[in-house]
Amino acid sequence: MRPFRPALIPALLATAALITGCSKSEPVASTTPDGKRIIVIGHAAPLTGPQAHIGKDNENGVRLAIEDLNQSGFTIAGQPVHFEMDSQDDQADPRMATTVAQKFVDDGLQAVIGHLNSGTTMPASRVYNAAGIVEISPSATTPRYTQQGFANAFRVMANDVQQGKVLGQFAVGELGFKNIAIIDDRTAYGQGLADEFEKAAKAAGGKIVVREYTSDKASDFTAILTKIKGLKPDAIFFGGMDGQGAPLARQMRSLGLTSRLMGGDGINTAEFMKLAGPAAENVVASLPGRPLADLPQGADFKTRFEQKYGRIQLYAPYCYDAMQVLARAMQRAGSTEPAKVIAELKNTDHQGVTARIRFDDKGDLRAGAITVYQVANGDWQKLKTVESE
Repeated sequence: MRPFRPALIPALLATAALITGCSKSEPVASTTPDGKRIIVIGHAAPLTGPQAHIGKDNENGVRLAIEDLNQSGFTIAGQPVHFEMDSQDDQADPRMATTVAQKFVDDGLQAVIGHLNSGTTMPASRVYNAAGIVEISPSATTPRYTQQGFANAFRVMANDVQQGKVLGQFAVGELGFKNIAIIDDRTAYGQGLADEFEKAAKAAGGKIVVREYTSDKASDFTAILTKIKGLKPDAIFFGGMDGQGAPLARQMRSLGLTSRLMGGDGINTAEFMKLAGPAAENVVASLPGRPLADLPQGADFKTRFEQKYGRIQLYAPYCYDAMQVLARAMQRAGSTEPAKVIAELKNTDHQGVTARIRFDDKGDLRAGAITVYQVANGDWQKLKTVESE
């Protein structure tokens, strides 16, 4: 047995303090030089790869909200606080998403804004639920996310059941498409949205002439489109993101297809129009929520955001709202402890940039609107806003 050395006592005490202070319920609170408590909020999205432009858009939405909160003199339990963001790249990959989620848990974070994709949000949500961390997704639209029974899971936009239903009904009832082909990218988002679109289109009297599958890494759709061309559908519905939707639109045009292309929020981006070029004209796509121009705070948000970060791609306003809702729940709770914040999130009634935000018992947005757009003269133009059920 080695002799006890009194010199070890300070080190042992420091270690004990570190272990005690790093518990998940009461993390050590660092402060700014002027004495404000620092609260770190996690953010996760693809920051590299083909969806990086959307991921950075999300990141900047959270960043603008944090800047506004910090400049407002925000307090929690009467104590001035300073928010910071820990933004991690999940690469739109489910396995990387769980790695990122575990990192947030290990680092003692108590709330996360994310993830962007449905396919990454689902596995990550199980990690957050097990650790009791608050998760607010600004953009994952799969209904399964909030159907898991997780009390810590919230979403600030309409889901794919609402979005797919509106799109399917609009395609048949408003645009008069009777024969429709469907292509989806087999992701949780793309396949889920296509499933809901198909159900709604059929219920409205439309016929699905074929359903084809691709991947979220594909770039050549010639074989699929050649097969579809012979069926002469009125429209092709694509469940996927803009990185595949844009080349799909270009190849439709080059093959001489006269079918109209439709999609969901995944292709309703500025990047889609840039990548698709002239083939973007007349493409129809939806986006949960109302146009910013129709909302009381929308025009101001758009101006301020685009002056700092450039054109809004897609979900930045929802990320801004998610961060604002989270901060105000912490303020009402007088705490950052997840259990107390979750209880206050359930009582949310916040007029955000995108909507009046209130959550149902699953954590979904109540009465979310869906707006259908069409590309005209190089920009997304509103066709109709529908209040979803």
